[in-house]
Amino acid sequence: MDLDNEILEVTDFTLISSRDIPDVIESFEKLNKDNILIHIVSYIHNTVLVQSLKNELIKIIPSANVILIKHSDKSRTFLTVYNLKINIDIQNINNEILRELYLETTKKDLSIEEYRNKLFSRYFTDHLTSLPNVYKLRNDLDEEKDFALVVFNIDNFQTINNFYGFIVGDYVIEQVGKYLKEIISDNEIYRLSGDEFAFILDKDIGFYELKDYLNTLYNNIKSFVVEYQDINIYVDFTLASSTNGDNKNIFSKVSMALKYAKEIGIPFWIYEDRMNFEDEYERNLKLSGIVRYAVENSHIVPYYQAIVDTKTSKIKKYECLARLIDKNEKILSPILFIPIAKKIKVYNIVTKTIIDKSFSTFENNEFEFSINLSIEDIMSSEMFNFIINKLKNSKASNRVIFELLESDAIVDFKKVERFVSEVKRYGAKIAIDDFGSGYSNFAYLTKMSADYIKIDGSLVQNMDVDKNSLLVVETIVEFAKKLGIKTIAEYVHSSVIMDKVKELGVDYSQGYYIDEPSINLRK
Repeated sequence: MDLDNEILEVTDFTLISSRDIPDVIESFEKLNKDNILIHIVSYIHNTVLVQSLKNELIKIIPSANVILIKHSDKSRTFLTVYNLKINIDIQNINNEILRELYLETTKKDLSIEEYRNKLFSRYFTDHLTSLPNVYKLRNDLDEEKDFALVVFNIDNFQTINNFYGFIVGDYVIEQVGKYLKEIISDNEIYRLSGDEFAFILDKDIGFYELKDYLNTLYNNIKSFVVEYQDINIYVDFTLASSTNGDNKNIFSKVSMALKYAKEIGIPFWIYEDRMNFEDEYERNLKLSGIVRYAVENSHIVPYYQAIVDTKTSKIKKYECLARLIDKNEKILSPILFIPIAKKIKVYNIVTKTIIDKSFSTFENNEFEFSINLSIEDIMSSEMFNFIINKLKNSKASNRVIFELLESDAIVDFKKVERFVSEVKRYGAKIAIDDFGSGYSNFAYLTKMSADYIKIDGSLVQNMDVDKNSLLVVETIVEFAKKLGIKTIAEYVHSSVIMDKVKELGVDYSQGYYIDEPSINLRK
């Protein structure tokens, strides 16, 4: 970017009292009011003069960035107006940087040109790596015609931050910046937000040429090792790019490609206009609206599916399954709306709603009832307190079963053990859901003090055609009996499977052959 002398105009005013304000405001009529930075320099900020001046300035230029700076002259207030003749987001210029620059200008008697260069250098530079930042990238892209944008994302950077701390995380970012500058020395490296970097391939490049280039680049940069004290931290990357040579929605397109590469676990992905990521985003937006409406209008409801004693076929329990009823009374399953609820930060409300409505249904009958909880629920202090409070104040506390997914990765076992211990104090029981689908660790069962194992439905439903599934279910049942844990077979979909379940000695059965989920209890 050419920072010539026309980019910055500076206008100075000196004020003695509030009577000078109208003259100053009148002078502003002649100024271009776009991209205005204002320094009000005074001995004390909390005076009628300073506050009135600031309010009047904001009135006539709402978008102006007004900075208050102290000086030692008690008799006068100075006003300096910087008119930036370039399209930048002045709200992103840190106030402390502006104060520091002003003081530098005063102390060192910097020229306008020097001030201007310092200002834009700060605005366009990432403070941690000293690399050009996203604002510089956006500005440079405006000057490019045929190009490809390449973005790097550090894999699992959040894990590095969480495990080693933010000081080490910042050190990793610095070292990655230096490393990329060395490897890609012909192109300027930009640091975007957080764990992302980018560079511009300033030439028209076809899809297959770009693919070969990214493949070579990935092999050159993968498995970078950052040495911190005596620790080796291994850093890997996911890359994304776009063959589209114009900058319309370029960040959005590359972001879509990066998201896709992350989701399917590949080193890089190239966005093409024929891809339908936009359709997926539109669906997500639509679903977000549906979920938010349902949460706000009590359209999240439990559906109940009976669980029977395998020997007697009598209903002993119900599982409470979350459902969403939209405006058109269409029923959505959790697989559709739970991920969206987590994204838009209403998942806690969904869980609380299911708990509230389920407890209300079973408050005055004899049935046990089970409610699914995720690892996020158990780790949440808010949810923990909500559940304990519910157990304290309900007659159904000794009949509720909390189902925990066996496939959920548990990071903090102490928190989980505390949750299990506390809910059991009130008579609640614990079931391990989908057992056989994840770690299948029997030590896990004893650690969790499980009362029930719910055998994974994918094993149960195939027992009549798959000998391995039958063998796994048989093993689970035998071990559970030795541990004194009751078993529940899920996905019992036919009389043949029901007979197999009885033959194996599974304690309870559940599935569409027995009962379909319904908004009402089976009579």
